[in-house]
Amino acid sequence: MKINFLKSSLANIHSKPSSNSEILSQILHGEKFRILNKKKNWIKIKTNYDNYIGYIKKDDFYENFKPKLKIFKLKSKIFTKKNSKFLPTKKYLYFASGISILNKDKNFIEFKKNNWIKKSDTREISYQEKNFIKIIKLFLNTKYLWGGKTIDGIDCSALIQIYFYYNRIFFPRDSKDQIKFCKKNKNKKLIKGDIIFWKGHVGICINNSKFIHAYGPKKKVIIMPIKFTINLIFKTANLVVKKISNIKNY
Repeated sequence: MKINFLKSSLANIHSKPSSNSEILSQILHGEKFRILNKKKNWIKIKTNYDNYIGYIKKDDFYENFKPKLKIFKLKSKIFTKKNSKFLPTKKYLYFASGISILNKDKNFIEFKKNNWIKKSDTREISYQEKNFIKIIKLFLNTKYLWGGKTIDGIDCSALIQIYFYYNRIFFPRDSKDQIKFCKKNKNKKLIKGDIIFWKGHVGICINNSKFIHAYGPKKKVIIMPIKFTINLIFKTANLVVKKISNIKNY
């Protein structure tokens, strides 16, 4: 199967070849995938990073693409260049998107023909951000969106995965797969970095008393007391904690 890379800023992955079907996830600029088959204006893909399968609309794709940098800003504004001046557009690249370098000019980088971003919004593709709190807290108060993985909307499992994706470390997309993948803690005492799983939900401890998650009932990414959250989820959804792992295991 031929490898392609997304050329647009973002594409929704649908469950079926229809805009009315459920959005399962998203892929970002520069993300690698394989085309499984084509159906009218849709293509069925399998992502290389997390082996996610679904449908995206037909678009322009890169065939030969070598990312050199990645975006370290929730939304990096895209500029065009005219008469040596950089003019802002209404388009953006999202956090963790990979880009190549076509040209450099002053403090800007051209990643696609006459599409420029600020150099300060990027990091080397090999750069590793070990502080998971620094990344995950960027999304604090982001609205909850099923299937989302950007500042425009994110779900609970994507909030955990985005840390790993930024560092180009494999981690499953959906919580049902994450819970299978993760090792169970031997230590029963909750600590910083503990990933707590329920059936269909996940979040992470930022210390031994506070917990951050993309929480559907609150419609946003929110920090809550750990014990309060566990009790609230049991009270409102009748769900108990299924597994506790730690982010340092991966």
